[in-house]
Amino acid sequence: MNKYFVLDTNVILHDSGCIHQFKDNNIKIPITVIEELDKFKKGNNVINCNARDFLRTLDALSSDKILNGGVPIDNGNGKISIHLETPLSEKIKKNFSVITPDVRILNSAYNIAKENDFKNVVFVTKDVNLRLRARSIGLTTENYNSKYVENLSDIYTGQRTIENVREDVLEDLFQKPYQTPVSNLESEASFYTNENLVLKNGSRSALGFFDSGTQTIQRILPTVCSGIKPRNSEQIFALNAMLNPDISLVTISGKAGTGKTLLALAAALEHKRYYRQIFIARPVVPLSNKDLGFLPGDVASKLDPYMQPLYDNLSVIQNQFNEKNNHTKKISELIEEEKIVITPISYIRGRSIVKVFFIVDEAQNLTPHEVKTIITRAGEGTKIVFTGDIYQIDHPYLDSQTNGLAFIIEKMKGQKVYAHINLEKGERSELAELASKIL
Repeated sequence: MNKYFVLDTNVILHDSGCIHQFKDNNIKIPITVIEELDKFKKGNNVINCNARDFLRTLDALSSDKILNGGVPIDNGNGKISIHLETPLSEKIKKNFSVITPDVRILNSAYNIAKENDFKNVVFVTKDVNLRLRARSIGLTTENYNSKYVENLSDIYTGQRTIENVREDVLEDLFQKPYQTPVSNLESEASFYTNENLVLKNGSRSALGFFDSGTQTIQRILPTVCSGIKPRNSEQIFALNAMLNPDISLVTISGKAGTGKTLLALAAALEHKRYYRQIFIARPVVPLSNKDLGFLPGDVASKLDPYMQPLYDNLSVIQNQFNEKNNHTKKISELIEEEKIVITPISYIRGRSIVKVFFIVDEAQNLTPHEVKTIITRAGEGTKIVFTGDIYQIDHPYLDSQTNGLAFIIEKMKGQKVYAHINLEKGERSELAELASKIL
């Protein structure tokens, strides 16, 4: 028997194409959701675009049947319909004293469930508090997880260690052209394209990555970028991927203090001659529910606190050189000339991303739809680097399994133009590393 899925507003704002994810089941949209979407239709943020996209989709489907029986969708057995406002049920009145839009949506879901004897009706919302309230009045609820990583314990790390490698294989890597056929490893494991390898034989070791085109292991040598010297093998892997012209998409994950953003900035500055601009962006997700409107000043003043970590990392690179060094002056000039642009991710919309080194920081606070939108805007000669910690989520409707960074890592592994590395060792300070481990 087909189910009835009642959708909350945040589901649509998260994914404007959500109605295509319920197969042959019926979808009910409370009229209050339509009212709320009207408040979001103006603006340039992703949620504003999603609101407009969904309303246009609904308008194209609209007919008399959308209020009476429903309109078929996706040429299947499922239908979509708008559920008009109904009188508040006694259970809603008793349990919720303040009638908010959330309560009105809850009332619609409750009445739809009541009409169907509370069978095969599911209320879908990404608001955990609303799910709890819905369950308290007897509704079946679900989170909306159309795109998620199923098993985080097995998520791709971008590297592995191979023990007991033959001495002659290591010798190949230490002699020009610094490569060896992958078959020489005599390993039963299959490697992903651009996967990083630590090859060991006793006390001797070498770093390399798997090149699927030539079926060889290519040796990786440490590279100093813009004065930043990698401190461990993971950082060497990260810089190699970002400096490789054949790799146009890189993700770097890891906890705070592992050097994700600093390495990305160093690589961008090292190869700035190959790019028209360097974009450095991050999503603006205020902590403690403080919106931008609570801060004084113009737009630039309000955004500065959110962008400050990026400026801090640029300062670290500048401080590698003395004040009279050309590198220090050049970075300041690049910012003034807008060759380096630091901005919220929402301000990138509408820009032409051609021949750009594009760093997206705190990518774990982006939805899968948002990262897809960013990647699909990449033009010729553009490299995109996403950095973030998939376990440190500030977004109210995302978690470690549904955030955009984890989604890229899971879906893009093995692609020729993609490389990933998870940084585990903290390098900020001994104190920061200690806090990260035990607090």
